[in-house]
Amino acid sequence: MSQPATPLTKIGIVMLGVASLDRSVVFYRDLLGLKLQTQFPGFAFFEAGGVTLVLSEPLSKAVGAGPGATEIVFSVEDVRAAYDALRARGLAFTQEPRNVSGPMWAANFADPDGHRLSIFGPERKT
Repeated sequence: MSQPATPLTKIGIVMLGVASLDRSVVFYRDLLGLKLQTQFPGFAFFEAGGVTLVLSEPLSKAVGAGPGATEIVFSVEDVRAAYDALRARGLAFTQEPRNVSGPMWAANFADPDGHRLSIFGPERKT
């Protein structure tokens, strides 16, 4: 029996949980020189080559501050389609697709060791 093609082909975002967004923005922007793309309450997005670095206070609050507050985010063109394809392959999600900001949606899951992973992008391909 053939499996549906997996929609996960690239990591688009690395998310770090931070205790103080303001302090961390100064570090990554002013000290390291990363370009701040956008910022809204609890989150800051930086250009980091082919990957976006996101600083997240909510992630730190959810799992505790420190180096373990990390999430690998797979960018997808259609969160619902990726969710359905991965569920068809037997993946158990820890959080179903939901709107996180404007047109962007996310759904969360974990690897066998408990590392936090998610899919992120528009709800549906346009």
